Amino acid sequence: MMMKLVEEGKTHPRGEAMLQELLFIHELLRENLQVVASVSADVAKGAALEDITERIQALKSSSIVWRLRAGCIQYCHFVHGHHQHEDHLWFPTLRRLNPAIHGVIDRLESDHKIVAQLLDEVETIAAQIVENETARLMLARALNALSDHLLAHLAYEEANLAPTLRRIQSWTMEAWDIADE
Repeated sequence: MMMKLVEEGKTHPRGEAMLQELLFIHELLRENLQVVASVSADVAKGAALEDITERIQALKSSSIVWRLRAGCIQYCHFVHGHHQHEDHLWFPTLRRLNPAIHGVIDRLESDHKIVAQLLDEVETIAAQIVENETARLMLARALNALSDHLLAHLAYEEANLAPTLRRIQSWTMEAWDIADE
């Protein structure tokens, strides 16, 4: 069975469930971005290493993403993976399913490229922070840029994909078959 939509103006429980899963993942990203932004502000202000270490340890013990062993660099990999999944699996299928959202998907794919560049910058700087004291301020700036762009991206994606996602009636692995494109 391929992916099917219910008629315009209606929703389906499977589509609602898919949207809720997307919103759950995005909320995890938002929660962690708030904490990371706070820590990055403190890093930029020259907070003591002990204070930063304590806050990071607290984040590791309380955040689901960090409990999955996602530190700064691993968090970047998590977001990269999420966007690759969307770019290679979700978006081609959604394009076929609802041609009216081609412009939305074009913008999201473009945003993914910008986010990827910002994530790469964060990863590069984070790898230098132990040996390079000036990397602290650079990391704070890079994290703030990532946070600002990613939060806007998540809000746009949710607002613009929700109407289509809510209409999904069925979604099977055959729907992921994009070899013919």
